[in-house]
Amino acid sequence: MGKADMTKPTSAQKKLSERLPVYLSLACIICSYLVSAASLQASELPWIKLDREVQAPSGAKSLCKDYSWACANTRTSGLPEAQEKQIVKAINLRVNRRIRAVSDQNQYGTKEYWTLPMQGSGDCEDFALQKKFELMQNGLDPTKLLIATVLDTNRSGHAVLVYRSSEGDLILDNVTNRIKSWKETRYLFLRIQDPNHPDRWVQVSSG
Repeated sequence: MGKADMTKPTSAQKKLSERLPVYLSLACIICSYLVSAASLQASELPWIKLDREVQAPSGAKSLCKDYSWACANTRTSGLPEAQEKQIVKAINLRVNRRIRAVSDQNQYGTKEYWTLPMQGSGDCEDFALQKKFELMQNGLDPTKLLIATVLDTNRSGHAVLVYRSSEGDLILDNVTNRIKSWKETRYLFLRIQDPNHPDRWVQVSSG
């Protein structure tokens, strides 16, 4: 039997040549999809976007004077994040169970009064303050613990504590024991303590 003519394409080579444009087109589509997905993921990082400096909420104007620790900006070496999250979960649950929810109007006769719930009762910002205080006592970096004001799902004024983890901003809320990402809450975030200068407040970007 004679040798095959190496210059003449085989039927398999012909089929591959015919299908090559299709394969290349599919490869381009897949590549484009992966790039788009990566870009989308990068543009939707789960941290609250900060904007310009704004005035503090009315009840928080004397916060730094009354509680200097609530405005501390001294960064600590911190704990391993797995340990931090265990502490955050335990304290969030403990404070929610221990403190009774009572409005400032009913307890102090005023619409807004930010204070630690020394009498075992308080409203949303008092819960947030208590959690921040206890978390700092347990070694968490104060610049990762920021109080934020929001409109809740009923579009009523509310306050929560934000824990800035490496995975995004997590919300400690007195209306639920479940710690959620800030997007999961479906709240409209308005203002938050500045992570670099917690004695200041910044507007949350809607963009």
